[in-house]
Amino acid sequence: MSVETLLVGLLLALLWAEATDLSPGGLIVPGYLALDAGQPLRVACTLAAALLALLVYKFLSRHLILFGRRRFVLMVLTGALLAQAWFLLLPRLTASPLGLRVIGWLVPGILASNLARQKFWPTLASTAAVSALTFAVVRLIAWL
Repeated sequence: MSVETLLVGLLLALLWAEATDLSPGGLIVPGYLALDAGQPLRVACTLAAALLALLVYKFLSRHLILFGRRRFVLMVLTGALLAQAWFLLLPRLTASPLGLRVIGWLVPGILASNLARQKFWPTLASTAAVSALTFAVVRLIAWL
């Protein structure tokens, strides 16, 4: 079911971006969020990691020239480092992590990059809409 979810997410993200001229957090992000839609804590942790990566970018952009490829690489690396730190440190801080994990290493950075490049709220709304639509379409296909 995971490959189908990612492909449906990719297709819907592309259609959304063409129709609205807004990227839904990146072309692969809605599919990955839809895969874990049944685990809202993982989605929340991923959003938190993306927001932290965005804050790191905002801070560093005051001191460094960051645009285009540099900005994207910084965001993806920061998101990956945050995801890895989350994975390594959280079990030591809590007895039961309760699914408090970030989805993938690339997803937070790609989402953060899109949040920085576009307007914040429309991007977040687009990400939520396409992720929910992907989840619904995949469930409908599975039901048929």
